Amino acid sequence: MAASPLARLRRLCLSLPEATEKETWEAPTFRVRDKIFAMPRRDEAGLSVWCKAPPGAQAVLIGADPARFFAPPYVGPKGWIGMRLGDRPDWTEVEAIIRRSYALTAPKRLAGGIAPDP
Repeated sequence: MAASPLARLRRLCLSLPEATEKETWEAPTFRVRDKIFAMPRRDEAGLSVWCKAPPGAQAVLIGADPARFFAPPYVGPKGWIGMRLGDRPDWTEVEAIIRRSYALTAPKRLAGGIAPDP
């Protein structure tokens, strides 16, 4: 039986150096050195993940695919990107976005070995 999308997302996030999971706002958050780099969220549309993004990436991603990408509440004004996972997530793309967010959040010593894209 295949792992649930949340379980797969959890494995991906926790595979990164010094990544931890902490429940915040009654939901899991994934952190490095207590700084959040990924936040899975559930709503009426299903599971999504919110991640830190480099300057300009939010506008590009939302412009390219507004059905999948969005500016999440609270952190969207800071440039974070939301990605709806849907029924069949593109796990290569999810991994690239998670790794990029981690690299933007982690200290350079930890993030140095993490390529933004797999």
